[in-house]
Amino acid sequence: MSIVGILIWTLAMVGAVVYAQYRIPFHATNTTQSWVVRLMLVVVGVGVGFVSVSRYQGSASMPPVLAFLNGFGAAHVPAAFILWMKGRDSVP
Repeated sequence: MSIVGILIWTLAMVGAVVYAQYRIPFHATNTTQSWVVRLMLVVVGVGVGFVSVSRYQGSASMPPVLAFLNGFGAAHVPAAFILWMKGRDSVP
């Protein structure tokens, strides 16, 4: 994959991070629950980001920072999708 494709994919992943972190408080019952969920997502995202960096280490086409951001974002995609569905009132 070219660097342009990687950058576009990384922007999509960062968009999922921003959306998920933004929408969490709208579905949490209180501030503490909101921060706990955010912290859990960040911890899992950092873990997946480090695994992604180790997986693509030495790859000329994938800079480590983009590998980390892609892994970090990939951990947020399921949460972003669920929160998007809840925002559409499709899921009670």
